[in-house]
Amino acid sequence: MKRNEKTYLSIEEIISIPTLSDTNISDDGKNVAFVKKMANWKDNIYRNHVWVYEKDKGQCSPLTTRDMDSSNPLWSPDSRAIAYLSPVDDGHNKKNQIFVKSKDDYRGVQITDEKEGVSKFKWEPTGKGLYYVAPSKESKAIKKRKELYGDFHQIGKEYQKNCLYYIEIEKVIQNDKDEHENSVVNQLTDGKDFHVHDFDISNDGKKVVLMATPSPNMEDYNNGVLYILDIKARKLQKITIDKLLAGNVCFSPDGSKICYSASIREKDYYKTHIQDSTLEIYDMNNGELIQPLTDFDSTVMPLQWTAKGILIRWQNKTNYLIGLLSENGSVEMLSDKVDSFIMDASITRDGNHLSYNKAITNETFEIYLDDKKITSENSFFKGKLKSNREIISWQSSDGFEIEGVLSTPIDFDANKKYPLLVVVHGGPAWASFPIFSNCFNEKYPIEQFIEKGFIVLEPNYRGSSGYGNEFLKANYRKLGIVNYDDVISGVDQLVDKGMADKDRVGVMGWSNGGYVAAFCSTFSSRFKAVSVGGGITNWRTQYVNTDIPYFTRTYLGNDPWNDPEVYTKTSPMTYIKSACTPTLIQHGEQDARVPIPNAYELYQGLKDMEVDTELIIFKGMAYSSNQPGINVAIMKQNLMWFSHYILGESMKDFRVL
Repeated sequence: MKRNEKTYLSIEEIISIPTLSDTNISDDGKNVAFVKKMANWKDNIYRNHVWVYEKDKGQCSPLTTRDMDSSNPLWSPDSRAIAYLSPVDDGHNKKNQIFVKSKDDYRGVQITDEKEGVSKFKWEPTGKGLYYVAPSKESKAIKKRKELYGDFHQIGKEYQKNCLYYIEIEKVIQNDKDEHENSVVNQLTDGKDFHVHDFDISNDGKKVVLMATPSPNMEDYNNGVLYILDIKARKLQKITIDKLLAGNVCFSPDGSKICYSASIREKDYYKTHIQDSTLEIYDMNNGELIQPLTDFDSTVMPLQWTAKGILIRWQNKTNYLIGLLSENGSVEMLSDKVDSFIMDASITRDGNHLSYNKAITNETFEIYLDDKKITSENSFFKGKLKSNREIISWQSSDGFEIEGVLSTPIDFDANKKYPLLVVVHGGPAWASFPIFSNCFNEKYPIEQFIEKGFIVLEPNYRGSSGYGNEFLKANYRKLGIVNYDDVISGVDQLVDKGMADKDRVGVMGWSNGGYVAAFCSTFSSRFKAVSVGGGITNWRTQYVNTDIPYFTRTYLGNDPWNDPEVYTKTSPMTYIKSACTPTLIQHGEQDARVPIPNAYELYQGLKDMEVDTELIIFKGMAYSSNQPGINVAIMKQNLMWFSHYILGESMKDFRVL
C-alpha cells in the first residue's frame, strides 16, 4: 500500500469513535450539557464524561474528567449549576450518586449517599433541591433473616421497589454527613405498593406525577399506573386508566394535565406490548382523557411539555423526528422529515430554544443548539475512506414491502458481483439506519467488511419499528419463518441485479438478530457462513430461562405448555438435522435477557451434526461489554470467520487474536 493511500477505519478506530448522548439545554438557552463516551484503551474501559457547550465562548469543554464517570446532566432552573450522576465506591461496589457542580467550579459536591444508588432525578422548580428515584431500604426483617440464615431470595415474592425521595442541597452542604446523612433525605413513597419508573414535578412545585408498576418484575413493565402526589399534604391519588402504560410522563405548564404513552389492551396480540402506543392527555380537573394524535401510525414518546406545546419524538421508517404537539393534534416539525435521526432532545420551558443529538446519512452523531451544530465528531473520518449507506427496498415472497440499508465501497462497481454479508438488527421492534454509529453496532465491523471486498445488507424485516403498527404485528406467531423470507428475498434481489454472488453470502446478528441468524443456520443451506450473537435458539429454553417470559408469549401468543406447536415451528433447533452451515456462536455469560443455555444448545446440536462451529463465551458480559477490548475481540472473530469461510483466508489467529 502506498504511504498516502487512504484506508477504511480499523476495528480499534471504529470503537474509538466518541458516542454522544444525554443532551440537556440550560433554561436560558445559552448552554448545552451532554455526555461523551470514549474508549480508554489503557484501562480497557469506556469512560463517560459530561461536556458543556457555552454559546458565549462558542466552544465545548469537559465538565468532568479523569477516571470518574458521569452521566445524565441536568441544568439547574437558574442555569448556573449542573447536577449529574457519578458512581461512588462504598467498598463493595459502585453505585450512582447525584453530584452538583457549578460550570465554573473545579469540584462537584456529592449530594446523595444511597446504598443501592440513584437511577433518575430532577430539579425542584426553585432549584433548592432534587427529587430522585432509588430502591427502598432493606427491611429489618430481611436484615435479621440474613443474620440468622444467610442470604436468599424468594423469586416473585420479594422486591426492592424504587421509591421517590427529596433532598435539599443547602442542608447537605451544612450538615456533617457522617452524623446527619439521613436527616436531609425525605422519603416520599414507601415502596410497599408500587415501583416508581418515571416522574415529573409541576412548575409550581406542589405536585409530583408518578409512573409506577406493581413491582420491578419485567412482567409488570407495561402495567403502569399513574399516581399524583400532593407534596405538602403527602397525599397520593391513584389514577386508574385501562390501558398499557410505560415510558415518560410530564405535566402541562399550569399543572392541570399530564401526558404519557398509552396502548390499548388487546385480547390476543401484544397483550403486554407498548410499541403500538400513542399519546394520551389526562385532565385532572374533570378526569377527561384526550388523544390528540388520532391518525399517527407510529410509537410516540413525550419528552417535555413547554409553553408552546409538547416536545415529542417518533420514528418514521429510518428517520427519528421531533416536533411540538398542540392539544388540538397539530404538530410543528422541529426536524427535517427525511435524512434525520434524532437520538435525544431537550427544550427550554418557554419552548424557544432547543438542543438535540442528530445523525444524518453516512455520518455519526453531533450535538446541535437551535439547529446550529456545536460539535465536530465527524472530523474523526478525515483522511479515511468510508462506506456508502443507502436505503433499498424489495418485496418478500408474500408481497410485503421490506426496506434495508445497503453499504457499499466508495469505488463500487455496478458490473461486479460482490460477496454479500447480511447483518440483522435486534429487537425485533427496532431497525437499522443509514448512519454511522458504534452505539448501534459494536459487534460487526462493517467498514472492515467493506475493505475486505464485501457489500453489507441490513434488512428491516417484519416486526421492525417505524413502519406502522400492521408491519410491527406482521411477525406474530410467525417468528423466524417470515424473518427468513424477508432476509432471503433481499439477498435474491441483490443476486438478481448482479450485485451479489449467490454462492458467497453470510449472515450474522445479535439478540433477536442472533435468533434470525440461528434460524438461517439450521433452516437454510443458502449461506456459506453464519454468526449467532446472543441469540435465541429454542423458544422453550428461552421461555423458562429468560427474565422476560412475557416477551415470548407476546410474540408467540401463548406459553409452550398450551401451544407447543408454535414453539416448535419457530425454533432454530427444530431444524438442526438439516444444518450444514459453519456457525460462530458468541454469547455474554451473564445475559439475562437471552440466557446462555441457548448458546450451548445450538453448539452441541451443530457438533452432533458435524457442522463446523465455535462457541465463544464472554466472561462477565451481559448483552454488551464495558471493555473496548472485548468489542475488538467480537469484531475480529466475526471478521476472521467470514473472511475464512467466504473468502478462503486463513483463520490461524482466531483464538489468540
